Amino acid sequence: MKRILFLLLLLQISFAAKLAAQAPVIFNGENTIIGKYVSILKDSTNNFDLQTVSKSTAFVPSTIETPNMQLSKSAFWLKFSIHNASSSDRLMLQLDYPTLSACDFYYPENGRYEVQKLSDTLPFSQRKYQHQNFLFDIKLPRDSTATYYLRVKSSEQMVLPLIIGDPAHVAQSISVKNILWGIFIGIIVVMVAYNFFIYLFTRDRSYIYYVLYVSFIGLTQTTLSGYTYHFLFPETPLLFHKSIIIFPALAGIMAMLFVRVFLDTKHRTPILHKIFQVAIILYSCAIVLRLAGVDQVSYRMIDISAICTTFLIYAVAVKISLQGYKPARYFLIAWTIFFAGILMFTLRNLGVLPYNDFTNYTMESGIAVEVTLLSIALADRINVLKREKEISQAEALKAAQENERIIREQNTLLEVRVKERTSELNTALEDLKQAQSQLIEQEKMASLGQLTAGIAHEINNPINFVTSNVSPLRRDIDMIFSAIDFIEEVALSDASAEDKRSQLEEYKEGQELDYLQTEIKHLLNGIYNGASRTAEIVKGLRIFSRLDEDDLKRADLNEGIDSSMIILNNQLGSIHVIKEYGELPLVECYPGKLNQVFLNILSNGIYAVHKQFGENNGGEIKITTTAENDHVQIRFKDNGVGIDEETQRKIFDPFFTTKDVGEGTGLGMSIAYNTIKKHNGSIKINSSPGNGAEFIITLPVQHTVKIN
Repeated sequence: MKRILFLLLLLQISFAAKLAAQAPVIFNGENTIIGKYVSILKDSTNNFDLQTVSKSTAFVPSTIETPNMQLSKSAFWLKFSIHNASSSDRLMLQLDYPTLSACDFYYPENGRYEVQKLSDTLPFSQRKYQHQNFLFDIKLPRDSTATYYLRVKSSEQMVLPLIIGDPAHVAQSISVKNILWGIFIGIIVVMVAYNFFIYLFTRDRSYIYYVLYVSFIGLTQTTLSGYTYHFLFPETPLLFHKSIIIFPALAGIMAMLFVRVFLDTKHRTPILHKIFQVAIILYSCAIVLRLAGVDQVSYRMIDISAICTTFLIYAVAVKISLQGYKPARYFLIAWTIFFAGILMFTLRNLGVLPYNDFTNYTMESGIAVEVTLLSIALADRINVLKREKEISQAEALKAAQENERIIREQNTLLEVRVKERTSELNTALEDLKQAQSQLIEQEKMASLGQLTAGIAHEINNPINFVTSNVSPLRRDIDMIFSAIDFIEEVALSDASAEDKRSQLEEYKEGQELDYLQTEIKHLLNGIYNGASRTAEIVKGLRIFSRLDEDDLKRADLNEGIDSSMIILNNQLGSIHVIKEYGELPLVECYPGKLNQVFLNILSNGIYAVHKQFGENNGGEIKITTTAENDHVQIRFKDNGVGIDEETQRKIFDPFFTTKDVGEGTGLGMSIAYNTIKKHNGSIKINSSPGNGAEFIITLPVQHTVKIN
């Protein structure tokens, strides 16, 4: 009984094996699609090895030319046999689907199975054949048959177009494919460049959205075909993996933004216009999920978003076309062709349509026709807008003519009143200009007097040092000339050499020539130091005055502060100045105007410190400069009498001053405030009565012109 059961079990296994077996591929030399010749085993555990697979009877024969594993977390094993009836013993297996995560090809050699492994997660340079498709070598003697295994896994949908051919035919098919893809990419590039050029002239947002949509739809197709992996991200496969979702998501977002602007959905279909936001959110979620590593969910999210977008755009295009908007008809035709190409490509992957050169490029062809028709639709939209603009201009002209008639009547009534008011305003304006000119001139004269006094005091000391050394130097030089005459007289005399030496030694001791030499050096050093100090003061004056103050230029603000301190040096008295300068970049500014700001703030600080300490010691002014990012900051801090809150609120008002009559015009801080604002900077005050004051100036390194 046991023997009978065992025989029945063997018969059952043998029968199941025959059902699972596929006829071998008869290779005659031409490229052959072998999808119907493979058997498929699903590995839900992802742990099967070749030994386990080779003994399995669970293989299911494929019934379509292009096996489609859909979206799955499982690995799949494919088993097929090849009988080589060609004249070549070197064959190749091509898997024309570049987005597989892993592809392991097991082939018999020397009585055991070897493996070739490829993956789109490895740098492209590690591939034997520099092509994005999975290419495997097969060594199979003529008139022989062998069985092969292929293990595939992917985080995307798995469509497996398997092709057997010899190297020459495989290379030819790849070459043809590259040429066709080159034509497709050329069309995309031409459409992008042409419409971007038009955008630069029209500044129509629909053109820039179209350019972005075409760019991303082109990148999507080149990514799905592996060309971005080959040419854009060859050494960073992670970017290629992310772009499989990111590029189509961005293409979908740009498509909706383009449709909203191009078809004016906000006004023509307000309800459907709001639904676009939902699709944009779905695409954005797909991008976030892919970046977060949730690959299969992001892939499914793209499918859902694409379906929603397709039907939504169809509904919008149909509705607006029925309203008689001509560009919408072009758009509807273009979108229909695009959708037809995608539909045929999908039916090919599902095995409904055959796998051939026509069905291989239906999606790319549909996209090429779509972008071309959309470009034509954009051009037609310009004509529509032009006609609408002409009608609008005609209506505006009619309204303008009517307004002109009304204005003429009003002008007649207002002309007399305007003349009266103009006369009064001209008189008041003239008085105001004269007063303003006098005040500004007064401020200039005050600054000039301060400048003159400071420079005169600073230059006087080194000049006195020079002039006081001139008379002793002249006396010493006269003594040298006398010594020369004496030496000449001794040298020409008839005395012996010993007498001459004795006379010279005696003269040298009597005139103290050694001390004379030291004194001359000392006097010359004094003159040199005085002249150098004078030169430094003149340089500081030149930096402060900045004859080019009406032109923007890059300047060292530390240098400008030092030049202002030179002017005010004579006013310091016993005040101690602390300088903490940072390394500042050259600031684009009006240097002369900023130097005037520094002078006004420092002058007020000196005034406040003297008012607090008089001639006693203890007064202090601290100057700090720092640079951070693209701004510089200057702090002037004193320990003077301080400023109360009410004065702080008014300190930058014109003509406001706390000084006694005749000591200030009240324009200094107002001018400083306006100058800082002109430089797009800010000036702040930290102060309280009795605790001194701190002025903080912040300026941008790069001057920018503000447009109100």
